[in-house]
Amino acid sequence: MPEARLAILISGRGSNMVALANAARAPDFPADIALVLSNKADAQGLETAAAMGLETLALPHRGFANREAFDTALSAELKARHIDVIALAGFMRILTPGFIRQWEGRIVNIHPSLLPKYQGLDTHARAIAAGDREAGCTVHVVTERLDDGPVLAQARVPIAPDDTEATLAARVLAQEHRIYPAALAAHIRSLGPKQACPDQR
Repeated sequence: MPEARLAILISGRGSNMVALANAARAPDFPADIALVLSNKADAQGLETAAAMGLETLALPHRGFANREAFDTALSAELKARHIDVIALAGFMRILTPGFIRQWEGRIVNIHPSLLPKYQGLDTHARAIAAGDREAGCTVHVVTERLDDGPVLAQARVPIAPDDTEATLAARVLAQEHRIYPAALAAHIRSLGPKQACPDQR
């Protein structure tokens, strides 16, 4: 089966991007990373991706009038590279419904909580404040509802009595790096033989 063309979208250091890129080197990984794109030109992850030999692109969102205009440009860049699947890896933008519908079933995200708990931001602080005994992360298919959609994988970590937001985040991040590549690969395989990107369907 031809390998899918994968785009990874980031906004910061891109540690999950690195985990995916390392996994993609395996001969049985079902995708080639065709692009690492950031909405921030100074994202550290762009430099890291370039050093790994990956194509990179900065598409600063502040250069656009609104979310729709940015997402239109984003989709055009992805189509130009015949992208099949999108992996969000710390991409701090809420995608518009129109963009998500265009790429329906082909956008995967990693979220630092045990969804459906703690959608949105500050997930670790909220889990500690609530007195939860465990936290974790979730890989899911992106839908039009924020941090919703079919769950592909989850990992759980205990919350220690002396945990801070930072210490808990570090342990959860280690689990993100572990489950994201496997869950993404399984989802890509579930899509069946490679299909054309949206502009060619």
